[in-house]
Amino acid sequence: MSDRIHTLSGYLYEYQKSVAQPEEFWAKIADSFYWRKRWSKVLKWNFEEPEIKWFVDAKLNITENIFERHLFTIGDRPAIIWEANDPNEEGRTITYRELFHEVNRFANALKRKGIGKGDKVIIYMPMVPEAAIAMLACARIGAIHSVVFAGFSSTALADRVVDCEAKAILTSDGNYRGSKKIGVKSVVDEALEKSSVETVIVYERTKQDVTMKEGRDFWWHDVIAEESEQCVAEEMDSEDMLFILYTSGSTGKPKGVVHTTGGYMVYSQYSFDNVFQYSEGDVYWCTADIGWITGHSYIVYGPLLAGATTLMFEGVPTFPDCGRFWAVVEKHKVNIFYTAPTAIRALQAYGTEEIEKYDLSSLKVLGSVGEPINEEAWHWYHTHIGKNKCPIVDTWWQTETGGIMVSPIAGITPTKPAYATLPLPGIQLCIVDPEGNELTGNSVEGNLCVKYPWPGMIRTIFGDHERCKQTYFSTYKGMYFTGDGVKRDHDGYYRILGRVDDVINVSGHRLGTAEVENAINEHPKVIESAVVGYPHEIKGQGIYAYVICDMTNRTEDNLINEIKEMVSKIIGPIAKPDKIQIVSGLPKTRSGKIMRRILRKIADGSHDTMGDTSTLLDPEVVSQIIEGRK
Repeated sequence: MSDRIHTLSGYLYEYQKSVAQPEEFWAKIADSFYWRKRWSKVLKWNFEEPEIKWFVDAKLNITENIFERHLFTIGDRPAIIWEANDPNEEGRTITYRELFHEVNRFANALKRKGIGKGDKVIIYMPMVPEAAIAMLACARIGAIHSVVFAGFSSTALADRVVDCEAKAILTSDGNYRGSKKIGVKSVVDEALEKSSVETVIVYERTKQDVTMKEGRDFWWHDVIAEESEQCVAEEMDSEDMLFILYTSGSTGKPKGVVHTTGGYMVYSQYSFDNVFQYSEGDVYWCTADIGWITGHSYIVYGPLLAGATTLMFEGVPTFPDCGRFWAVVEKHKVNIFYTAPTAIRALQAYGTEEIEKYDLSSLKVLGSVGEPINEEAWHWYHTHIGKNKCPIVDTWWQTETGGIMVSPIAGITPTKPAYATLPLPGIQLCIVDPEGNELTGNSVEGNLCVKYPWPGMIRTIFGDHERCKQTYFSTYKGMYFTGDGVKRDHDGYYRILGRVDDVINVSGHRLGTAEVENAINEHPKVIESAVVGYPHEIKGQGIYAYVICDMTNRTEDNLINEIKEMVSKIIGPIAKPDKIQIVSGLPKTRSGKIMRRILRKIADGSHDTMGDTSTLLDPEVVSQIIEGRK
């Protein structure tokens, strides 16, 4: 890619250019893509309504930029390497040409079932290549995909089916997760009891018995059997919807974040190329599930638009043992490895014995995504996985931003543990105080906003534009509000402090939960922690800490006192937790985000108004914590 940043001075030059001439900057990047019709205007926007349109009136199909743009030069290059849950099961390697043919066959099968441009298709599948094929087949024919993580309950799935008015569901008989075989089709059947979905296509993965409803349910292998490997791509407008992806809001109702075709395409490839410094022949592995935005942008669209080789992994990091990630790195000679701090901390707890069995010398770049990575985990990752030679790109972004916003550029930006460092070119950040006044200069702390549009940003919330406006564009006039607190240090580096509603005001002192958690996590016996505020009659808010510990050779009282002293030493007595509850686990979403909303309700005793917890990784954890609090 010609728009690759190669040096720190190159980054500074590109960044200044992107702020001084944003439209010219993005137009030049967009020029490297294939457009059936060029835009009449680069950008039309206002943040009041909000209305954002990139590459106005341009026509394209995103899959032509993955396939037709590359086929003659890289047709035989591996596009997807698939690693099964069971290490003894043979994996698959699919070249760009093979992927093109599979996508076309499935696209034709969808059309034969009456699915076309503008129809909504839910994808509820395990991490198999067919999930990516399904996404690309939808994009090929102009259908709008909405991927739902195949671990969500039937209620959560039904809510999304109804909200996006889905016409079809693509699913599997079951999936493998570690030592378990999980029914997937049965969840779909339950979700569809009161639904008007016309078509369900089922991929055979586990060969378990499933109920197939006559006229509605079809096997994947049957529907593609007779289909052609040729399928002309549907012409799309740059602002036509590409996908809807549901994200949890502060209310119980999920928000269907809408991303459109042209801008998302340009931003996902540009950010992938630059952040990871991908070079030809590299094997790139993002461990996320495609049910999340990370999987959309950095397993499927970003890498494939860039002509990269992307690895998809069906399993979990601890099966058959806690060395599985490292076995996969060695087996496929992975060069770029992108995972979540949750996974890093979980593996950290097992020590380094399993790591030392494997050759990790192929690794060049490590990445972190999903939440700010704490210093201890950063150092462990850098030392034991990167052998002190791999830069860590600690990436900050959101479902709503479509792609990475703040991150080191691998090997170019000097890194600093727990700092996402600097914004990518084209991203005009600003820090504001609670009244919305911009805080300029360095060594400031406040709320993180963006004051100018970027191509990958949210356009609306499906069916509820007013909610989009209220959530992101009403808090601070003329700005996109990220909902996160941030600190810009003396070097101008950004450190994300967690959600603003995760800022605790103790006796007038604002404390970011991430800051307190980092201090708690410094204790050698602490595995992970989560901190929330709760009503305190003297301080206004007190600090309630939920802590997962290694309890060997320790009594609970001693440990609690040691943790309090540690926090007091690192941050100061003001940050010392008022209450510490030792827990066996924390309520997390499937992407590893701690649901602090639930922890706050438990802390202040209002857990009877909790709402649906079925979408959590382990709903059982909640009742255990409530019991422990009593």
